[in-house]
Amino acid sequence: MVLSQRQRDELNRAIADYLRSNGYEEAYSVFKKEAELDVNEELDKKYAGLLEKKWTSVIRLQKKVMELESKLNEAKEEFTSGGPLGQKRDPKEWIPRPPEKYALSGHRSPVTRVIFHPVFSVMVSASEDATIKVWDYETGDFERTLKGHTDSVQDISFDHTGKLLASCSADMTIKLWDFQGFECIRTMHGHDHNVSSVAIMPNGDHIVSASRDKTIKMWEVQTGYCVKTFTGHREWVRMVRPNQDGTLIASCSNDQTVRVWVVATKECKAELREHEHVVECISWAPESSYSTISEATGSEVGHDNWVRGVLFHSGGKFILSCADDKTLRVWDFKNKRCMKTLNAHEHFVTSLGMYCSPVLDSKYRTRETSSSASSPAEDQAGHSRSGIPMMFCAVF
Repeated sequence: MVLSQRQRDELNRAIADYLRSNGYEEAYSVFKKEAELDVNEELDKKYAGLLEKKWTSVIRLQKKVMELESKLNEAKEEFTSGGPLGQKRDPKEWIPRPPEKYALSGHRSPVTRVIFHPVFSVMVSASEDATIKVWDYETGDFERTLKGHTDSVQDISFDHTGKLLASCSADMTIKLWDFQGFECIRTMHGHDHNVSSVAIMPNGDHIVSASRDKTIKMWEVQTGYCVKTFTGHREWVRMVRPNQDGTLIASCSNDQTVRVWVVATKECKAELREHEHVVECISWAPESSYSTISEATGSEVGHDNWVRGVLFHSGGKFILSCADDKTLRVWDFKNKRCMKTLNAHEHFVTSLGMYCSPVLDSKYRTRETSSSASSPAEDQAGHSRSGIPMMFCAVF
């Protein structure tokens, strides 16, 4: 590198100041003569200690560069693999990290819900544009659109096999879709207002729905008949979710309460009252979190706007939330702190989904593994699966 005359002069003066201030008088005199510095000129005070400052700055910058290079290399590997480095991080500790793998565009209105297929490399989104869209999350490709609702699609749910998809809408209907043929096989009527939430029960025989008409209804999958109605909320029921074995359902409402219901008797087992505003989303804690969740009762504040979605990390240690402040936050609920904030979107973040699934080979090719030998390796569209565990997170 060639220095300009001004840079050379500044460097010489800084060296001269260093030699003089550290008692190297002979070297200082020789250097002034060799550098042609005016022997009668007092060195400018602004050069005092300049050489030491520049030296320590270079060391700090080198350390910072090394740290950034390390983070960049790790991020590149995570981006390529679609998840964290398996050898360095326990899957139970995996949390979403930027940058996003894909940004999927196609809906003409806000996205209301996103879920993963329980078996294959597919995710499904619902939107206020009255459509449901199917995406391949391995390639980021759009696959197809399901049309049938005449108003905003509010929620969607797969059964445990992934063969059936339920949807609900502001058009006051619930639709059941054959996800292998992508056809609507049943439409259920009965709610008197916007149907805001739907979930297929774990046994796959029934569907539960929640509505602005203040009720929760249970429907028989085979016939489409309403077999039970749960009443008790005083305002719009925003979401309903069954527990893992389907014996209980939880609901939340504009009446600022969360209710837990016994499915067999329709009895309200518990009414939870602590929120001071609309309760928009709920999530059942997985068994993996039972050992630590009892220590974390209380409330967490961190988002700057309305929280739209919440779910438990499958590892049992974290809660993920999204909000109108455009962020996704990861909460360590044992230590009661927000451990990571991702600026996820340029607009409101309305839904998030997380799924621990097999790694799916690109181009729908399956790898032979013992874990997939007992079930089909591909669906009718050619989406494949294998037995290597991996986590994916989708935010809309």
